[in-house]
Amino acid sequence: MKKVALMIANGSEEIEALTVVDVMRRAGITCDIISVNEKEIISSHNIKIVADKVIDESIKDYDMIVLPGGLPGADNLAGNELLIKTLQDFSKDNNKYIGAICASPAIVLSKAGIEKGKNVTSYPGKEFEDMLKDANYTENLVEVDGNLVTSRGPATAMLFAYKLVEILGYNSKNISDGMLWNLL
Repeated sequence: MKKVALMIANGSEEIEALTVVDVMRRAGITCDIISVNEKEIISSHNIKIVADKVIDESIKDYDMIVLPGGLPGADNLAGNELLIKTLQDFSKDNNKYIGAICASPAIVLSKAGIEKGKNVTSYPGKEFEDMLKDANYTENLVEVDGNLVTSRGPATAMLFAYKLVEILGYNSKNISDGMLWNLL
């Protein structure tokens, strides 16, 4: 069974984080919420989130790492050396996947140096696009380039989560239909 590590930090965007966790768990995929801070964090909109665990070396045992955005959440994720090193390792392994949404493609992926030459999307704006100057920046809602999946922000969180489920080899259509995505 595939295992996903949804990373959080103080200031993480809760829609992007919890949507991924919810969709993964509906798909029957193990998805642990892992904090780079304490077990309890305060999200970007002052919602308390209790992580399943705090980051440690076991992060390397996951099949996918997902990075929500939010400020200062993305900065806090980028400040964790173990996470950055693990992302660098994952980027070189075709059996490991990285998902990043909103500010995290620009802030976290560029800190890890794994965006270079990749098709990447992120939250719009010159500030974020400038951070991705070594990537091929797109305005797609969800962008897939090899084992890297990126997305734009809170409104694209469902599409992002469904794509991550598919990338892991699961059927997202039953889940999305059950969540009434087909009515939009």
